[in-house]
Amino acid sequence: MSEESDSQRTSPSVASLSENELPLPPPEPPGYVCSLTEDLVTKAREELQEKPEWRLRDVQALRDMVRKEYPYLSTSLDDAFLLRFLRARKFDYDRALQLLVNYHGCRRSWPEVFSNLRPSALKDVLDSGFLTVLPHTDPRGCHVLCIRPDRWIPSNYPITENIRAIYLTLEKLIQSEETQVNGIVILADYKGVSLSKASHFGPFIAKKVIGILQDGFPIRIKAVHIVNEPRIFKGIFAIIKPFLKEKIANRFFLHGSDLNSLHTNLPRNILPKEYGGTAGELDTATWNAVLLASEDDFVREFCQPLPACDSLLGQPLLSEGLISDVQCDDSIRAVKSQLYSCY
Repeated sequence: MSEESDSQRTSPSVASLSENELPLPPPEPPGYVCSLTEDLVTKAREELQEKPEWRLRDVQALRDMVRKEYPYLSTSLDDAFLLRFLRARKFDYDRALQLLVNYHGCRRSWPEVFSNLRPSALKDVLDSGFLTVLPHTDPRGCHVLCIRPDRWIPSNYPITENIRAIYLTLEKLIQSEETQVNGIVILADYKGVSLSKASHFGPFIAKKVIGILQDGFPIRIKAVHIVNEPRIFKGIFAIIKPFLKEKIANRFFLHGSDLNSLHTNLPRNILPKEYGGTAGELDTATWNAVLLASEDDFVREFCQPLPACDSLLGQPLLSEGLISDVQCDDSIRAVKSQLYSCY
């Protein structure tokens, strides 16, 4: 018997298989499906230069730039993920690419914050009530991140644990396309913050945190409202201000104990009664549950070893206006002096 006939005998052709026996093709990864309302699509067009008809073309352009300029960068290239960076930089390809590179560079350069970053590792911070996200958005659709430094006891864990919890919360918030378009508002209550606590937030920490928020994370911070700030906050702000861009600095609002001033920006119906609102008592448990339910997502994203070929060596990071380490170090003595004089 010939080889050809033997082959025909032992290997049935696809045509001879029944429909139910046909091998299934491998599933394709899910494509991007926009979840924005018509109003938010319009807002994104007007404020972010996002054109729905060009959206996927813009994503592909950024994807091609990453592959060409940073071929060894270990990053997701999914449509939805890359859209975060395009929206944060108003669809400017070059700036979106730099933000993406900075995002990964920050994570690699500060292992104390980004290693093993998962909710269960931060349960002490979450249980302390240090931060939460209010259940209602402001009139512009911004989620309100509420931070209460007085809940932190320095002897329990270092300040970097608080920063980890903030970053974890930002990562969860930015998954929402609404947040990508609307941005967030920060409400920080500095009641009871003492000199000893303020001394933990020195220029090195300030430079790192501000660098991430301004140039290393795809989120739009629309306002920062400070309430109940003691005299010592003048020294804290002296640490922060040199690292702030003018646009961000102008979005800081100091209200002191004047809650009426706060209410002109954040209406009472979205605030808990602790801040003169009508939305009930401040609830931290609900947001903690949201984070803890996302444990598996964070383990996949932050608790895996980096590929050996992944490298950002020699690439410019945080190039958008940050002060150098030398300038930072030179300012430490002057800032400490301000802290003590303000207390």
